[in-house]
Amino acid sequence: MQIVPPTAYDRAITVFSPEGRLYQVEYAREAVRRGTTAIGITFKGGVILAVDRKITSKLVKIKSIEKIFRIDDHVIAATSGLVADARVLIDRARLEAQIYRLTYGEEIPIELLAKKICDIKQAYTQHGGVRPFGVSLLIAGIDKDNEPRLFETDPSGALIEYKATAIGSGRQIVMELLEKEYRDDIELDEALNLAIKGLTKANEEIKAENVDVCILTSTSGFERIEVDKIREIIESVKKELENENKEENKE
Repeated sequence: MQIVPPTAYDRAITVFSPEGRLYQVEYAREAVRRGTTAIGITFKGGVILAVDRKITSKLVKIKSIEKIFRIDDHVIAATSGLVADARVLIDRARLEAQIYRLTYGEEIPIELLAKKICDIKQAYTQHGGVRPFGVSLLIAGIDKDNEPRLFETDPSGALIEYKATAIGSGRQIVMELLEKEYRDDIELDEALNLAIKGLTKANEEIKAENVDVCILTSTSGFERIEVDKIREIIESVKKELENENKEENKE
């Protein structure tokens, strides 16, 4: 009996392994796990997206590295993984939002938009001659009943709604923090501190200039946080983490 090596099943996206795995999809997930950390947190009246862009060269113009995108007046998205793949999906999301607005005369529901993007991702796992999108998106926004929504999309085309979540290389560290400190009644300032605290725990050498934080609320709309405020919060968070480490060492 001829034994087929596992690598034989990763040559085409349409071929399942005997264990029911699609290796190309798993490789796409690995691209996301190696990407920069992105965090999404819902709070009373809005949602925050925060990303560590990890600029490694002082010659790079930071504004050219975009990881948080404005889709429509009521929806934004953060990405982790292959930037070029993300850009294609962001453009499609903007198109879908405008098609819905022109067709029905109202803003597209956040869940519907997330499902449309996931339908595209799923299609790229089912046909020969293509590969999965090596990117995950956090799609966040305010629905027409002023409810904040936050969805995480997987390279497979699956999506899950969260109150708070993270994607990218620091996901595990950030999720542990969110599960410990997130509350359903969290306010804007607390959510902002928690998001930056998560990025700081995931990357101890974080720089304020490399962090991008955007807020979307039902009252004030879209806002991008200034670098000076981010730097102030990072310094405060680092002191807090130092005190926590000292307390743990005493115990």
